[in-house]
Amino acid sequence: MKTISFKNNGAGVAANIHLPERFNEKNKYPAVVCAHPISSCKEQTSGIYAAKLAEKGFVALAFDASTQGASGGEPRFMEVPAARIEDFRCAVDYLVTLDYIDENRIGVLGICGGGGYAVSAAMTERRFKAVATVSGANYGRLMREGDFTPDAAIRTLEAIAKQRTAEARGAEPLIVGYTPNSHEEREKAGLNDIDMVEAVDYYRTPRGERPGSPNKLRFTSTAAAVGYDAFHLADHLLTQPLQIIIGSRPGAFGSYRDGFDLLSRACSRDKNLFVVNGASHYDLYDVPQYVDQASANLTEFFGRCL
Repeated sequence: MKTISFKNNGAGVAANIHLPERFNEKNKYPAVVCAHPISSCKEQTSGIYAAKLAEKGFVALAFDASTQGASGGEPRFMEVPAARIEDFRCAVDYLVTLDYIDENRIGVLGICGGGGYAVSAAMTERRFKAVATVSGANYGRLMREGDFTPDAAIRTLEAIAKQRTAEARGAEPLIVGYTPNSHEEREKAGLNDIDMVEAVDYYRTPRGERPGSPNKLRFTSTAAAVGYDAFHLADHLLTQPLQIIIGSRPGAFGSYRDGFDLLSRACSRDKNLFVVNGASHYDLYDVPQYVDQASANLTEFFGRCL
């Protein structure tokens, strides 16, 4: 593995390139761009899958989203779909400058919200020849659902508007967390769904906690996501081969139903949904017995389609 960076609108995007065993720069390799979940970083689950793909002969690039992790960009801790999607295009721009990359054999993999972004990017980035998601989630849907009350999206937008006005008048930026910082905090808030329980366990304990994932989100940056649909125009523009991987145990984040939604909406002729029996959303992040099944499926998919 080697650490590199590439540019997105002048700011550096930090990435790790995972290389196959016995890598030879004189050879040509297929490549896969690997995108992390919302709130995550390249050292977490996207790095795990990148390493697995490298073991099978792919060059895999796992990057930190702009303004997050080790990547540059200001203001910090933004979560803006357009910027996240542009990161993918810039990653391809970087890969095609490498002599050892076969520019006609580049795929994309996204986990959780990174899966939704990967789908969005692939619709207008035709250099991606194959698309895969693991626990892929539509971040816009999540933002609109909020606390599952009918006016959740409007209340969120009203709160964002109020905070933007305050910050325009000199208030400090509001930085919030994606998840509770501990199980005690989660229990006190009454958040007991499997996805929230496992999110805290993954991100806020030694299991998955990493410096590049500090649980910080600039609240006002989320307005655009409320009006975003990761699968918009998939019925017209998503024509590449598509592999969707979800666990059989659904939770509130909705990746299970998003998997079926994407399958029905994509116009790809070659599309498949693989359900990992017994796995939850977060089991597919790092639990070996489930990651191994997902990785085997991805290896077959990318090997066939790239």
